[in-house]
Amino acid sequence: MTAIYDMTRRVTMHDVNSDVNYDDMDADVQDFFTDSNQPYYHERNQYTIEKLPDKVLRDIFQYLSPKQVCSYSSKISFQINQVGLVCKRWRVISQNPLLWKFVSFRPNYGGIQVNPQCIDFFIQLIGTRFSELRIVELATDLITPNVLYELANKAPKLQYLTLDFSTAMQLHDFTDLQSFPSRLKSLTICLSENIFLEGFLRKVYTFISSVETLHIIGTYEKVEDEEEEVYETVNIFKLKQFLPNMRVVNLWGVPFITDEHVDAISSNCAHLECLCVNYCPKVTGACLKLVLQRCRKLKTLFLAHTSRFYNTKPPEICLNSELDNNIVKMVDWEKTRIEELDIKGTELNSEALISILTRLPHLRWLDASWLENMTDQVLEAWQNSNAMGSLQFLNMDTCDSINEQALVDMIKRHGHQFHGLCLGGQHKLLEYFWMNMIPQLRNIRVMVMGIAEDCCPKVVAKIHVDQFIDCIAQNCPRLTRLEVRWDDETLRFSDKSRYKLHTAFTVTNNFYFSKFIDVLRMKCLMLHSIVLSDGQYYELVRSNFERADRMSVVRTTEMCRTGLLHCSRYFNQLLFN
Repeated sequence: MTAIYDMTRRVTMHDVNSDVNYDDMDADVQDFFTDSNQPYYHERNQYTIEKLPDKVLRDIFQYLSPKQVCSYSSKISFQINQVGLVCKRWRVISQNPLLWKFVSFRPNYGGIQVNPQCIDFFIQLIGTRFSELRIVELATDLITPNVLYELANKAPKLQYLTLDFSTAMQLHDFTDLQSFPSRLKSLTICLSENIFLEGFLRKVYTFISSVETLHIIGTYEKVEDEEEEVYETVNIFKLKQFLPNMRVVNLWGVPFITDEHVDAISSNCAHLECLCVNYCPKVTGACLKLVLQRCRKLKTLFLAHTSRFYNTKPPEICLNSELDNNIVKMVDWEKTRIEELDIKGTELNSEALISILTRLPHLRWLDASWLENMTDQVLEAWQNSNAMGSLQFLNMDTCDSINEQALVDMIKRHGHQFHGLCLGGQHKLLEYFWMNMIPQLRNIRVMVMGIAEDCCPKVVAKIHVDQFIDCIAQNCPRLTRLEVRWDDETLRFSDKSRYKLHTAFTVTNNFYFSKFIDVLRMKCLMLHSIVLSDGQYYELVRSNFERADRMSVVRTTEMCRTGLLHCSRYFNQLLFN
């Protein structure tokens, strides 16, 4: 009941479902409160949640996750109390297909666990409970011919499908598979280490021509720790022939992907707009020139960590996985429409970085974090080329080779255009730098500063965080996310800026509140995430925001990190798991 109350309180704050007809809801609520002249105590006794119309209850239930709404029988196990178990009426409402537009059946990722002995019962529900499905995620046990056939015929609105083979030990027999969802916009395939999917894919090739977003999720984490042979479990050369309409391709952590595979995909995807090969160890960049010539609409290119793989293995068996500097410099970057580039964690040298950055006039989003060769010379050449005019989001986390003065010159020249800036992990940037630079960042929305507790070298100077907070509050009204990584031993805040609760509030006297945090909370009204190192200052800030009924704003660096990926135009399309 507490969850229901919380959802009703927030029902007017967020429009989570565009299909909700709020005009009808208002009419139902108006009919519900017909007699407004009755005494308050009489209204309270007469009008309870039991009197709400079914349509209003259904709209409230749409704010809950499927696990909370679910009202299966004991045939399918759950770990939390279900709304459908409250009463018979709520059970009937919870079975409405409109409440089941997105369902995950992947228990490893918080989805619903289906008992293997009750697959037949689950199949029966597809035609009744899940007829309005838009998004569904299936674990290995549920990827069967019967389940796929029912989804194809009983869920005509299905557009996003995830097939998770990552835990598969053996595939089902797909010889009799005659039908597959044919209106998909997005298809996600999670690979196994040694299960070949060609037999399955051969049956579905003719049904997936409508797919616009393709995710192939590899086994990067597993292969890194095991010295085993890498198998090509998916035939990329054949798969690309049946996907002519792809706009977004995400090949994440696939150990067998090479430049030849990427080149093959681009040869049949004239509409490709986003290409991601993060954590693909064998990509050297040899395909980039042809890919960028063929795919004129390509705006987003992610090449993160294509050079740091198998670093725990002996050098004689390590893969040659570095982006080739000479090949990268030969690409005609100035003729492309690249707006977003991720080269995080690569081993590109300074000359290659200058060659890339100075020839991308449309670049608006760049992740250049963890680059040892990102130097003052690169930054200076980039600015002098006038190719930084469109840049809005810049991540240079842990680029230790850049000096403070180079960053000062960059922010003074381009700070007004930055919406996101991550300069964490740099021990040289302390209080003096930020106090002078924050006034230049008046349009900033995402900002990261400081170094983590376990980073070296250790910060010796003390950071007076009160001045930071006040400066941010006065100069950054559009700020939405802030991360301060300095630990509690480095941060200093004055006792004079704090006051006890009992002087102004009737709450426990053991807490203090800072007037600077009050100013930040009232000035930066769009701020919904503050990430701090765990300690006394974190408790101080968290208590302040909780007092203002903003419970989820303040978080610790152990549980949350702030980045710029959510600012990418293709962030939603690139999400998986």
